[in-house]
Order: sequence, then structure tokens, then C-alpha cells
Amino acid sequence: MKRIFTISRLVLLCLLFSTVAFAQNVTVKGKVTDATTGETLPGVSVAIQGTTTGAQTDANGAYTISVPGNATLTFTFIGYAKQQIAVAGKPVIDVKMATQINELQQVIVVGYGTQRKLDVTGSVAQVKGEELSKQPDPNPVSALQGKVAGVQITNSGTPGASPQITIRGLGTIYGSTSPLYVVDGVWFDDINFLNSSDIESMSILKDASSEAIYGIRAANGVVLITTKKGKGKTTVNYNGYVGVQKATNLVKMADASQYAQLVNELNGTNTFTDPASLGKGTDWFKVILRNAITYNNNVSISGSTEKSSYNLSIGYLNQAGTVKTNSYDRLTVRLQQDLQAYKFLKIGYNTIFQGSNSKDVPTDIIYKAYAAAPVVPVYNADGTYGDPANYPIGNSPTNPQAQLDNFNQRTQDYRFNGNMFGELKFNDHLTFRTSFGGDVEQNEVRTYIPQYAATQFQYNTTSDLTLTKTQTRNWIWENTLTYDQTFNKDHKLTFLLGQTAQHNYNYYQTSTVQNAPNATANYYIASGTSSTATVTDNGAITNSSSYFARANYSFKSKYLLNASLRADGSSAFSSDQRWGYFPSLGAGWVISNEDFMKNQHVFDNLKLRGSWGKIGNASIPANIYTGTVSRTGDLTGVYGQSNGVYGSGANITTITNPTLYWEKGVGTDFGLEGGLFDNRLTFEVDYYSRKTEKAIFNVPVLASLGTTNGAIITNQGTFRNQGWEFSAGWKGNTGKDFSYSINGNFSINNNKVLGVLTGNNIVYAGNGATGGATTSIIQAGLPMGVFYGYKVTGIFQNAAQVASSAQKDASPGDFIYKDVNGDGAIDGKDRVVLGNPNPKFMFGLNTTFSYKAFDLTVDIQGQAKASVYNANKGLRYGSENYTENFYNNRWHGEGTSNTYPSANIGGGSNYYPNSWYVENASYVRLRNLQLGYNLPASVINKLHVQRFRIYANAQNAVNIFGYKGFNPEIGRTASSVSSNSANPTTAGIDNGVYPLYATYNLGVNVTF
Repeated sequence: MKRIFTISRLVLLCLLFSTVAFAQNVTVKGKVTDATTGETLPGVSVAIQGTTTGAQTDANGAYTISVPGNATLTFTFIGYAKQQIAVAGKPVIDVKMATQINELQQVIVVGYGTQRKLDVTGSVAQVKGEELSKQPDPNPVSALQGKVAGVQITNSGTPGASPQITIRGLGTIYGSTSPLYVVDGVWFDDINFLNSSDIESMSILKDASSEAIYGIRAANGVVLITTKKGKGKTTVNYNGYVGVQKATNLVKMADASQYAQLVNELNGTNTFTDPASLGKGTDWFKVILRNAITYNNNVSISGSTEKSSYNLSIGYLNQAGTVKTNSYDRLTVRLQQDLQAYKFLKIGYNTIFQGSNSKDVPTDIIYKAYAAAPVVPVYNADGTYGDPANYPIGNSPTNPQAQLDNFNQRTQDYRFNGNMFGELKFNDHLTFRTSFGGDVEQNEVRTYIPQYAATQFQYNTTSDLTLTKTQTRNWIWENTLTYDQTFNKDHKLTFLLGQTAQHNYNYYQTSTVQNAPNATANYYIASGTSSTATVTDNGAITNSSSYFARANYSFKSKYLLNASLRADGSSAFSSDQRWGYFPSLGAGWVISNEDFMKNQHVFDNLKLRGSWGKIGNASIPANIYTGTVSRTGDLTGVYGQSNGVYGSGANITTITNPTLYWEKGVGTDFGLEGGLFDNRLTFEVDYYSRKTEKAIFNVPVLASLGTTNGAIITNQGTFRNQGWEFSAGWKGNTGKDFSYSINGNFSINNNKVLGVLTGNNIVYAGNGATGGATTSIIQAGLPMGVFYGYKVTGIFQNAAQVASSAQKDASPGDFIYKDVNGDGAIDGKDRVVLGNPNPKFMFGLNTTFSYKAFDLTVDIQGQAKASVYNANKGLRYGSENYTENFYNNRWHGEGTSNTYPSANIGGGSNYYPNSWYVENASYVRLRNLQLGYNLPASVINKLHVQRFRIYANAQNAVNIFGYKGFNPEIGRTASSVSSNSANPTTAGIDNGVYPLYATYNLGVNVTF
């Protein structure tokens, strides 16, 4: 018993000693960083649990605090999950904080400022720059694909090409279809000059209420971009990757023996006596395509002090095209600096310089490879080009290699833009801000076609040099006065007054000459034959002035009201129609802040909102209401009554409408958003309806009226986009090592033409068939630009079937067209709607997983219920090649096929726009797959770096679709109206679109 008592006393003394030891204060030091990016976090609150004693991390994320040895430290920071860590006598505690933002408290960028998401009454989606930079896209807009509900991104495989973006359906028809991009306050039509790694955040304004503050340019939506600023101590960051790009889903063409057999069937003779002996022949896609190397390097130096911040970044991108000889490289330099000059005055600037150079390829080279005859070799044995004329196939197929070798075009682009601002704070509530920004661009395209003779029908007897120069000189000056006040803790009011002046100048010049020498140093117009030189130019200047106001009111963070009004005057319209007025209203109810919601444990936040607004479209050519005189070589003036003198003439060749009105969009939006389970589950649902009123577009008129374009431009009709958007996300973790997030979105859009000035008459557009036949139409009651033609019901099997049909001039193997009106004849009255290029459904799934030092990102994206017109199959003028799919399924005798025609696709009426050319454009794509690894602290400390991450990435690696072409993601072709526009009525027509590519790359991100 005595021994037991002695041992008990010893244990008690040890426990007492340890308690006293832990009760004594110890000094704890450490650093707090972002668990995802590794960046240090200044301003983190470090407190002793249960007390008011605490400290904050400094500019380098470091802290020091004296605490009892048995205390627990609590780390809190806005936007991050709270952490509690027991000290347990440890002198050093480093903390990695994971982001956990209350969705309603999140601050997002809106027009002319920022707001808590709690206070936003419109539909605004925000994507962080770190999400965009994970994808190896030369243009940051491409990285948005699949991430935001209601936003359609159509990418191009052409290096350096800007993607097309459509926000909640088509907003306009005539002029530019691009949204307005606002980068740090400066307005742009595209952001091809911007690196994803320079972006802090990107906000997409989707409803008329949030867009109305930009009234004059909001018809196609607004994208607000905030670039990065320096934070904390000076850091150097390097982000670079190298990879390979490979054309995906190449169409398998008929080989030489299959092609020869098809030519025999086409001609009805043994043109080729022994097709089987020809073997595989030439695979023209393999000839002109390659696996292309791409690499990207970005270096930034950034930091901040108590009164200033700075960020300098330099980026270089080099992207070889998947078509041989095609390449693009770009250098970008960005400099940002803010300075708190005085307590009441802040000034700063942001500038970007971009220079790019591309070696171009013929725009139709993909179609030429598609159509080229596989029986023709690339080169003959003597080194000359393989000539289709030496084979019994006619003259229509060309030698793509000869075309590629003799095409010499380079495009150079230089751009300087930016802004400077001053912010004067009169007191805690009243702030005046002035900002002046500009955009200066010089674009030069040099095209040289030498004198050459490649094949019998591919030659040029005299060299041709064309120089095209485009100059852009734009500036914008904006002034805003903001009043922000909270009254009695319950009433919060923010009032904004603003004024904007803009000047846009564009100048285009094209010079041509013949017989210029083929020497790099002498590509000048003066080096050619002066008598052949021509110069044409044109330009446009538009000025606009705007005044706007907005009021935001919040009562107890429960009831929200937003109202704005903008007045825009633009010289693009006639003097009596110059001004447009764009109001908006928005209201919100934060249901979760009501007293009756306090005792429920389902919703962490819940908000209902609604909005209405008007937006405008000034993205049309300047002075289109003014008739102009044309002077061309085909116009002749005759002077004198008889035997007069002939001279150059002039005439008015376009019909204009002097009373052109503003095109306006009127939209409503209703949304419900919320969070559950400690905001681990978030959701957002939107219903929207937007009408474009007095839409401007071309309507065909009789050529006898003397017009060169056969159309009149005027306010023609009204169309509507209506739909639903659903977004949901889940964030969670399992233990301390594994965390994940899953975000999905789904959208439904219905586009419909409500009325056209010409009544029910059809407006034809969209050439995509042999003979220039139109494939798309605009008509009241239908979606915009639907495909229009004959409905195929089968294939004629024999002559008797032809004789008993309404198509007396058809042949066995031809399409059988449906006699829609039952009049016993097949003519234009039997044409029907064949498909809709505007996708009804779009969806995206974006996931991230983190386990210890590893992270995995998987993005999936797609669309459904859309159509594409495969014009490649119908553009036939002779003996173009066929696909292997056609060879396997064609009609080549009675009973062989009732779905595919004979080899005579281009003959008879087979090439007419019909349902056989219209295919399903639905697809699902593995948009991005990235696996990363952060080196552990023990390694990076030896390397003297803050963070070292390596990653492997695959983009567009898996594509699932049923389309018989390269890629069902077909955008709008360029319009002659503007270089920045794309004609909506040509959407979905595939006539040799540059194939999409998959990118596989390895990269590294290092922070010093």
C-alpha cells in the first residue's frame, strides 16, 4: 500500500509540473499562407481562444504571439475557413488556410465598382483568374468555356484567333456580335492582348439590369476584367509550360482505290481500270497537318508597401499551328502601379504593350485537303508537284501542298493600351474618380503570291503583292462621383453619378501591285510595276457622350433596391436619332436574414431577386444611314450627245435608311440563390427573357434597283432569347489531407424571331452549298438563322421509281425530296426548316481535388439539341474526294442504300440544301484535365523559393459526338460589315473550318 501511495504521489507531482509548465506563456511564431496558391496572407487575425488577446499577420504573412502553453489559437480571415490549433508547447505553428467564402458576403466586380454579392440584384457571374490560368489557352476567354451558365464559347483552331462568345443567345445581327470587354476601365472589342496570368477576376454581366449601366454597348453582354495588383512583400513568380498540339477527330477520307472506284461510279465508265491496284494513295491531311509545339512563359514581379503597389509582368507565347507553316507568337508586357499620394488622394496607372506576329495559311486549306484526290502524289519522281490534270479526274481537285508552298502571308499586330486614374476622397462617404484610357493598334497584313507554275491549273503568271494596314486610335474619359453611407446601421445607400466621353478612330488601307520581287527586304509597293499599283482606303470616326446614375439601397441587409439610368449619344446615328436612354430596376429579398429564418438549420443564405432593364447597340458601322457615292471601274460617264467622251463614272450603289433607330434590348431576370450545410452546397437558378427590338439587318431587294449588295439596311424586326440557368456547387473535405469541390451548370436558351418588317416573307442568308444556294433564313416564328431546304425521304432505287415520282429529271441514286405541299412537283415551295444552329442546352462540370501535395482538376463541357450544316459534303465541282464513311454507306446499285446518295452528290439536284447535310451538333468534351504537385517545404526551403508546383495538363483530349466532320463546334463566319463582327445568319455552317486541337503540356509555377 505504501508503494502504491508513493507512486500516486509521483504521478500527481508530474501532472502538477506539466500543468504549471503548460500554464507558463510561450512565444509562438509562424507564417500563414493560402492552402491553394501558397501565397502569404497579411492581416489574418490570430487570437487565443476564449480571450480577446491576439495579433495579426504582417505584410509577409508572419505573426508572433505570447500564449499559455496549453492554449488554442484561432486563425480567422475573410474568405477563408476558420482554423483552431492547439499550441501544446510548440514554438512554431505554420498555417495553411483554405478558402471558404460565404457566397453572399463575397465581393464581386460590377459596373463602375464592386458590391457584396448580397447586394447584387442582377445576374453576375465571377470567375477567378487562377481558374482561367489553369488552362493553356492563348486567349483567356477560351478558358471560360463550360464554367459559366448561359455563356457559349466557340473556339477556333487557328493560332491567334479570338474565340466567339455569346451570352444568353444572340444579342444583335448587324455589326459586331462581340460583348463589351472592360479591362480596368478601358473598353475593348476583344482581349487577345491579355494574358490569363495577369487577370485577378473576370465578371460576366448577363442580365439587362446589370448591363444597362453600359447602355450603348451592352447588347451582346459585358465582361469586366480586373488585372492583378501587387500584394505584400516583393515576390517574383514564373509560370511556364511547353506542350504539343494535335488535331483531333480528323475525318477519315477515302483512300486511292476507294476514290477510284467512286470516280468510276460518278462517270459511269471505267475511268480507272483497276482501282484496287492504286492502294492507299496520298493522305492529304497527313501531308498538311503536323503535331505542333507550343510554349508559354510568364514572369511577374509584384509587391506593395504601406502607400503603393506595383506589378510588372512579361509574357511570351509561341504557338505553332497544326497546319504546316502556320505559326503565331506574342510578346506582352504589363506594368501597373498605384500610389497613395496623400491620405485623400490615390493615383495610378496600368499599361499593356502587345506585339504579335503570325505566319498565315490559306483560309480554305482544310477544305482543299478534304477535297484533294488521293490518287495524286504530293510530288512526282522528278520533284515536280503531283498534278491532278495528269489523272482522269477533271480539274477541280488541287494539290494542297502546292497551294501551301506558294502562299506567303504574314500578319503583324502592335498594340498599346492602358489607363491612368486619380481618386479623390473628400471624406469617408464621398469619392470622386477620374480615369483616362486609350487603345492604339497597328495591324499589318502582307500577302505575296509569287510567279509560279505548280500544276496545270495552279499557277500565277505575275507576282502579286498586297499590303493591308489597319489603324485604331481610341480613347475614353470617365468621371464618377460615389456617395456611400450607412444610416442607423440599418439603411445603406450608395449613389453613383458618372460621365463618359469616347472617341473611336479606324482607318483601313489596301495597296496592291504586280511584279514585285520575292525578297523579304523589298516587299514594297514601289518595287512592283507602277502601272499595276492600286490603293483603296476607308475609315470611320465615331464619338459618343454619356451620362449615367445609379442608386443602391439596402435595409437591414434584407431588402435591396437598385436603379440606374444611362443616356448615350452617338455619332453613328443621324442627328435626330442620336440619343438613347437606358433605364434599369432591380430588387432583392435576402430571405435568410429574416427573423423567422433564425431558428431554421437548412439554409445558411437564401436570396430572391428580380430585375428589368434596357440596353443598346452602337456596334454598327459609322454613318450607315448616309448614302455614299461609289467610283469603280465598271461605272462609266458619257459626256456629249453623240460620240461623246467616255470617262470614269460614279453612282450611288447602296440603299440606306436615313431614319435608322437605336436597336434596343429589353430584358427581365428572376433569380434564386442560396447556400446550405455551412455553405458547402451553393446553388443559383435564373429565368430570363430578353427582346431585341428594332433589330438592324440587311433585307434583300431587287438588283435592278442598282445596289451592289442587293440589300437595304434598316430596323427590320424583333427577336427574343428566353431561358433558364442552373448552377450548383459542393465543397467539402475528408480529414485534414483531402478536399474537393464540384461545380456544375446547365442552361436552356430558346431563340425566336418575333416579327419582321417584311411580314412572313423569308430573308435568305448563309451560303453553304454548291452554286451559291442559301442554307439559312430569317423568318418570324423561327429561331435566328435556321437551316432551310428540302426534306430527304430516301434514295431512288431504280428508273421506274423515278418515273412515278414528282422528280422526273432525277436518276437512280439521287435524293428523294418530300413533296411538302402535295402539288405533285418539287420546287422551292417544298423547302422546310431542317435544323437550328443555336444550341438549346449547354452544360459544364468543373471539379478540383486536393490530397496532401497533389491536386487534380477535371473540367467537362458540352452542348445538346443543336444542328450543323456539313457543307464539305456538298461543295463539289468535279471529282473531289469523299469520306470513308460515304464510301461505306453510299448507294451503288438497287438496294445498297436508302440513306446515302450515289457518288453523284454534286449532280442533278443532289447539291441543293437538304436534310442529309444537316447533322447533330451535340457533343461532350473533356475540356481540361490537370494534375499538379506542390513540392514540400523541406525541398522548397533548400531551393530558397516560396512555392514550387509542377503540373501536367491535357486539354480537349476526349471529344464525344456523332457529327461526321472534324468538330460540331462551328461558329459564325466573318461578316463583310466589320472585321470584328461575325454574321449570326452563318452560324453552324462547316465549309472547311480549321480543326480543333488537343493540347498536352507540362508546366511549372515557381514563386520566389
